[in-house]
Amino acid sequence: MARIAVVTGAGRGFGAEVALRLAGRGYDVLCTDIDEQAAARTAERVGGFARELDVRDPDAHRAAARAAAERGQLEVWVNNAGVLRTVKAWEHSDEEIRLLVEVNLLGVIYGSRAAVDVMRGGPGANRHIINLASLSALSPVPGLAVYAATKHGVLGFTTSLQGDLRRAGIPITMHAVLPDAADTDMTRERSGDDDSAIIWSAPRLLRSDEVAERVVGLLDSQELVAVIPRWRGWAARGSAMLGRHAMHGADALHAYGRRRRARAG
Repeated sequence: MARIAVVTGAGRGFGAEVALRLAGRGYDVLCTDIDEQAAARTAERVGGFARELDVRDPDAHRAAARAAAERGQLEVWVNNAGVLRTVKAWEHSDEEIRLLVEVNLLGVIYGSRAAVDVMRGGPGANRHIINLASLSALSPVPGLAVYAATKHGVLGFTTSLQGDLRRAGIPITMHAVLPDAADTDMTRERSGDDDSAIIWSAPRLLRSDEVAERVVGLLDSQELVAVIPRWRGWAARGSAMLGRHAMHGADALHAYGRRRRARAG
């Protein structure tokens, strides 16, 4: 029986690179994206199949899960789709806040539920759900308050769902991935926003391929929370423990990021 993996937001960035590496491991990959043509391009590249999927629609997730199960044994589901907006919390429009929450958080919840519904009845124990969060889930990131809130939610949901699965005796392994800032189209699209400067304060912007390597490597582990790079997780947690005093550090990072962003063009 074919081994099936589903990747949301597979049309570009992390999603496309994750799909490529899953295919390299022998999975038949269902590449989904709100941009059906982008999903189809990735599917052609990896020898998989494609489907349009708006992650804000829970029924669309269920339909994708059924389509995957019709092809074989659904073993991996990667909730990667996301959107980024970088303005102060009070400057977001209501529609923009709704978009961030529905795509980044509800999309992960809907996708995970659809995956569990199909996976829990299957044979074997090699089943994984991988949810893309962000390093912003661990410490203050002024300018990304709503985005960070959605990623806090992804982290909390993922770890708590693992507890539910364990108590229910369902052998599905959950993973939350928290990458530092990365050089992706999504990041570059926000480079003109003043409040995005803190993104460029990272020691370097990660590459999509190295994040994808770490994501797919989780299939060989029981790691629940994976920070990329690992040391940045300890630094972020330490900053968060400083409470209000951490805001001074965030201000300095914003100024530093603004300078680095300007040098990068």
